[in-house]
Amino acid sequence: MTGFARAPEDRPTPPEVYNWKVYASALIISMGVMAYGYDSAFIGTTITQASFKRDFGLDVMSSSEQDAVNSNLTSIYSAGGFFGALFMFASLEQLGRKWTVIISDAIFAIGAVLCTVATDQLGLMYSGRLLTGLGVGGIAAVCPIYIAEISPPAIRGRCTGFFESSYQIGAVIGFWINYGIVHNIDASKSVAWRIPMGVQLIPAGLLALGIPFLRESPTWLLKRGREDHAYNVLSYYRNLPADHTYIAQDVAYIQSQIDGERAVTGGARPSFGSFIKGALRESCMKGMRNRFLLVFVMFMWQGWSGAAAINYYSPTIFRSIGLDDVTFWTGIYGIIKAGGSVIFFTFFIDTFGRKMPWIVSSLTCAVCQYYLAGYIAVGSPQVGEPQSASTIAGGRAATAAIMVFGAAWSFGANGLPWIISAEIFPSTLRSISGPWAGMSVWLWTFVVTKALPSMFSGMGYGVYIFFASMLILASIYAWFFIHETKGVRMDQMDQLFGFVRPEVDYASKVVEDGDYEDDRDKPKDAHVSRVEVA
Repeated sequence: MTGFARAPEDRPTPPEVYNWKVYASALIISMGVMAYGYDSAFIGTTITQASFKRDFGLDVMSSSEQDAVNSNLTSIYSAGGFFGALFMFASLEQLGRKWTVIISDAIFAIGAVLCTVATDQLGLMYSGRLLTGLGVGGIAAVCPIYIAEISPPAIRGRCTGFFESSYQIGAVIGFWINYGIVHNIDASKSVAWRIPMGVQLIPAGLLALGIPFLRESPTWLLKRGREDHAYNVLSYYRNLPADHTYIAQDVAYIQSQIDGERAVTGGARPSFGSFIKGALRESCMKGMRNRFLLVFVMFMWQGWSGAAAINYYSPTIFRSIGLDDVTFWTGIYGIIKAGGSVIFFTFFIDTFGRKMPWIVSSLTCAVCQYYLAGYIAVGSPQVGEPQSASTIAGGRAATAAIMVFGAAWSFGANGLPWIISAEIFPSTLRSISGPWAGMSVWLWTFVVTKALPSMFSGMGYGVYIFFASMLILASIYAWFFIHETKGVRMDQMDQLFGFVRPEVDYASKVVEDGDYEDDRDKPKDAHVSRVEVA
């Protein structure tokens, strides 16, 4: 792992800091997100299986009633995700990051069991979908900030990027499981829908098995006054003795930020009610409210990128050029997205950063969608009708454009909002910012999903012109408003975003044989006992 490219270090860093424990913990935490991605790919096909319709009485319903049930099964999950993110605020603040993961995973597992064991009880299926949504919403709220808080600055992007990689891998797994079921299992048998429902338990189970290996966030521990525990956790994750200078510096930086925050939010360790009042007051301050707006707008750009429109129309393009196995080619598109995410977030995120990949990705995706709009407008591809040679050639180029879109989308606004939102907030507000990010993504997903059918019926190929233009605006927005955060310590984000706290002496006094003003001047192999924040 130490051979991977890293962002510039914030200070001289012992090589032991880049160890397997950080990566393993980030991967374990991200397991829950795999269930999130899996659901995005499996549910649409599963609920249209003949056996599912028979077992839950949809086969005797009218078309409008079936559409209502399908819509309810999808929307109740989205609503669960929104409120799951919202409700986990109290758990994040009072119980910590690790317990929030445990609670969210347990809720999701219960929901997955209900979905799997239901026979003819549609109400039980609704309950299961609601609970899986609540669990996934909580997981999405806690995972990025949990990973960011345990990761060294130089590899924070890579570790947090496991979140997006796990999502994409889950989506690919969900798609190909359905592909295998459709091609190999009789659709009239109940196992055709029970298997994909039951597979949800695998990522939830893997996360549960990994939880004993996790340690609580040192930032949360310091907020709760558990200093000795925080030193031990940092020693575990940095693979250094608890009295090492690097550990003392980490504690000093975090504690200095916490002290500055408490000057705003109401003194040392305020009550929960006082904390909420102080946190809301801090959230509305200059240099802080712009961060909440940034998160909301980033997920807006993510939703209005046109990725959903590509998914909606790509089967028509595939069929129009004679690709019989449309499902297979849709799966290839998913593999390209997942592979691109894994490669970029594992090897390149901490080299290229956040800002320029967003811009390059948006502009590339915009070009692809402008081409699709032109192809559909001129070629008017229709399934089942003879196509001219030029239309078929254009369709092949359109297929290539779809694949290029998937590759470019994988390293842009698809995953970067999660990383940025996890690292730009101070410790006091992360219990709010995590749920805020989760609620934002669920809100925009709901809005776009509801709007897309009407947009296609009313705008035709103009939908792609609209989304491409939104991507151009997103790249302009990124140029002016997205700050480059690679390698920046989380306690330095206030300065980056123009937030001024009450003055707290940031130079720590490290106690050993004598005091020294700046930890960075100390030889990096020196050992210390504790840090006193002035």
